[in-house]
Amino acid sequence: MTKKRFVESQIYRILQENESGVPISALIKKYGVSQATIYNWRSKYGGMNISEIRRINELEEENDRLKRMFADLSLENLVLKGKLEKER
Repeated sequence: MTKKRFVESQIYRILQENESGVPISALIKKYGVSQATIYNWRSKYGGMNISEIRRINELEEENDRLKRMFADLSLENLVLKGKLEKER
């Protein structure tokens, strides 16, 4: 997983600035993010508080970890099945 440049509290603060009336063009210059990034954050985190944002990110990280575990176990299972079939 890639390292994120902004933590949840920073994203929340940027979205709060936008909601309070700061134009997106000013936020783009101030924080060095693209317009698409701000729109993506707004669609994903809009209307949430900081604890909800943190919880969503924790769940996404856990989901990624579980997917990797499943993939590893599936590969291991396929290898073992292949060895069993070769022995027969």
